[in-house]
Amino acid sequence: MTAPQRSAIGPSLTVPVEVADFRDSAWQQVRRDLLESGSALLWARLSALGEQLPQDVALREVLGRDWSRYLELTHEDVRRRYAASRLLLKCAAGAVLRSDPEQLELAYGPTGRPYLRGYDQIDISLSHTADVLLVGLTTRGLIGVDAERVDRQMYGSGLGRHVCTPYELITLSMLDERERNPSLVRLWTLKEAYSKAIGQGMNFRFTEFGFGPDGRPVQVQRPDGTVGTGDEWGFRSFVIDDAYCVSAAVYDAGFGTTAQTDVATMLDQDCVDAIEEALNDPPARGD
Repeated sequence: MTAPQRSAIGPSLTVPVEVADFRDSAWQQVRRDLLESGSALLWARLSALGEQLPQDVALREVLGRDWSRYLELTHEDVRRRYAASRLLLKCAAGAVLRSDPEQLELAYGPTGRPYLRGYDQIDISLSHTADVLLVGLTTRGLIGVDAERVDRQMYGSGLGRHVCTPYELITLSMLDERERNPSLVRLWTLKEAYSKAIGQGMNFRFTEFGFGPDGRPVQVQRPDGTVGTGDEWGFRSFVIDDAYCVSAAVYDAGFGTTAQTDVATMLDQDCVDAIEEALNDPPARGD
């Protein structure tokens, strides 16, 4: 894989911030990234955060409605990853909202996509693989993130024809042999990130959309390689810890960057609509 490139198209995405501790000072950088660019990426090692998880009642309090799902998981490593990833996501959201993690509630859409209940101005995404936990946040519109080991063997196993467009298969075959597998891993993470951002997960066939080769501005492409999206979408891939390829996709809905993200000022849209409706309704006679 060539050196990670920044797309010259669409909203910007900053380098993922490493978080070593749930109370890490890195949260200041996460908040700064979100305020300055409208999006923030962060990652952590499960091996580090897993040792810092609260226990018993404290864990139940911070997991909230995720506690019942946590209890259903029988494998200890799976439970630890589930708890650490949710706590990391809540800590990240709490950092930008200036709220305690246990005061925030995660909810899930029909495809399992997480969102912050009551704070639809901030979109979130979560991914994990092996020892890496990855979180994305944006106030611009939508975000999706994905992570995968660079050395995961994908090319040559027949997987390519099930996840690549005809144009991508041709592009991969023209690369040096040593570049084909890491490039396919990069394409996989980009497709996962984009699918998560639009809320489709694996429901959107990966052979129906693609991306160009590394080192060029990144846009969604049709199966024949022609451009399928405009500058409302931004994409970027990184290699972290010399072992993981992570990709992010962010959709700019035209909101711009949000200067104020404190929880006290982030009213849910339903609440805003209710207030506006009450103000616009004429008072009843006798009032």
